[in-house]
Amino acid sequence: MLSTTAPHKISRSEADTEPRIGELVRSRENLLLNGWTERRITAAVKNGALFHLRRGWYIESAERERLWPEQQHLAHVLAVARDSRGGAAMSHTSAAVLHGLPLHRMTCVRVQMTTDAPHRISSAPDVARHVAPLPAADVAVVDGVRCTTLARTVFDLIRTLPLEAAVSVADAAERRMAERLREWDLQSVAAWRREIAARLAGAGGARGIRKARWVAEFADGRAQLPGESVSRLQLVRLGFAAPDLQVPVEGPTGGHYFVDFGLDDVNAWGEFDGKQKYLDEALRSGRSMEQVMLEEKQREDWIRGRTQRRFARWGFEHIVTASALRDRLSSFGIRAP
Repeated sequence: MLSTTAPHKISRSEADTEPRIGELVRSRENLLLNGWTERRITAAVKNGALFHLRRGWYIESAERERLWPEQQHLAHVLAVARDSRGGAAMSHTSAAVLHGLPLHRMTCVRVQMTTDAPHRISSAPDVARHVAPLPAADVAVVDGVRCTTLARTVFDLIRTLPLEAAVSVADAAERRMAERLREWDLQSVAAWRREIAARLAGAGGARGIRKARWVAEFADGRAQLPGESVSRLQLVRLGFAAPDLQVPVEGPTGGHYFVDFGLDDVNAWGEFDGKQKYLDEALRSGRSMEQVMLEEKQREDWIRGRTQRRFARWGFEHIVTASALRDRLSSFGIRAP
């Protein structure tokens, strides 16, 4: 894409807003009020037309299948929230989906809630209960749901998630704080990093704290998608220097192309190429798949010619492991120094 600013890419977790998903989550009482019968509800669940989120709450299966995994978990979170009473707050992965953070390769079976008192949060088996300090400053209300703040949520997740998912969360949260109308706010980045660092410094020997400190230091909000975050992690694991991100290259008509990764130590470019920008009609902005692919080829040819650097592309299948990315890069003649 030719642009004077870095393009914004929409992640799975950002594709829909909570109010729309909230409309899809329906109670048994709502269904009955709108003409359903108990027999029809039972039959619809049995034949798969209705998905049973939890006791008394449903979503149409066809609608659920159109949602990203984060949004499917959000539907479950909303059902639990509408049943909940008391001082507990949605937390961890359940707060993450309320804040629109990605959960790379995570399967969320249970809704997670935190309370600072050891009283019972819920008697249902689909809720994981955490008892931990929960000061008022760590609680927010997002779309009507009580949950941990963005900073507390990130603090909890980078200690407990697998490394790939933790880096994706940390990058996305920093981007959320720093990106203002496509302008990068360095003061906001600095303030955000100070807040996370202060939380980690005060956590002492908490579970996962060493990993969390590494993730916080490694985080870079310029990574625009989980695939870019994980790619960056795998590149460093392979021995590449930390790549420059969203590197501008002057285009043919005065604007700039932005390349995902500048691999300066091997004089090469890298691009995470998710399939979504080719398959999703909304992201194609009215262009055909063939037109998008042609424009990408023309963009890549210009960048190669302009910079005299090698150029490699890869997708999700190439970042499952560091060795898979190494093999992909080797096919382009690019190897870690």
